[in-house]
Amino acid sequence: MDSNLNETSGLSNVDDASNYAVKPVESELSQHYPLKAILQPLGSTSLTKSPSCMVVYTPGGTSEPHTNITLQNCVITMDLGCPLDLMKINLRTRNSEFNPARFCGVVMRIREPRTTALIFKSGKVICVGSKNEYDALVAAKKFARIIQRIGFNIRFTKFQVQNIVATCDLRFPIKLENLNQIHGQFSSYEPELFPGLIYRMVKPRIVLLIFVNGKVIFTGGKSRQDIKDALDNIYPILRSFRKN
Repeated sequence: MDSNLNETSGLSNVDDASNYAVKPVESELSQHYPLKAILQPLGSTSLTKSPSCMVVYTPGGTSEPHTNITLQNCVITMDLGCPLDLMKINLRTRNSEFNPARFCGVVMRIREPRTTALIFKSGKVICVGSKNEYDALVAAKKFARIIQRIGFNIRFTKFQVQNIVATCDLRFPIKLENLNQIHGQFSSYEPELFPGLIYRMVKPRIVLLIFVNGKVIFTGGKSRQDIKDALDNIYPILRSFRKN
């Protein structure tokens, strides 16, 4: 029966039922995100050691022609294709919480990769905490396998990256007050409430948190290309407001 579920659900075989471990088979993962494309990110000149790091060329950069971008969080959604009994899931699984009075879904956690899933009775699942798309896909399949083994006839569908949070260090201080004055239609800066400048980029649709020490946080991107394009757009602007 388990082999039939594997064929219809789109899940790979597991090593051990007690661990709910999904084998990260490269051919299967590449259907969603090619492993080579993740390990060798956009703009990189060589294969990076961590799939959560991108080395990109900074336009106009002379002393520092390359900037490291580190992915910090990857939020994904998926649909298991069937209604779920949340109380049954909570009673049959470890590391899960269900308090309908506070939240309408089950909160489930796994250790490797360290990820948290929000599971709803409609079959929709939100996974947060993964460091890159590859880990997010592995974690999503682990959560799906756990629910499948409880007895639900699930299908692994509609896997989609919804938000990528990334950080980088430009290694030069920035005049945030002047930046906010010139780019006020896109930015807001209230140092009494928050030390960073909030910059809302139109294309790509990304929000940047820019700090005076040159550190930047990207949020709202749906792909690595969005993060790279945002850095390409903002880098010349930030260089023009560099403190001497």
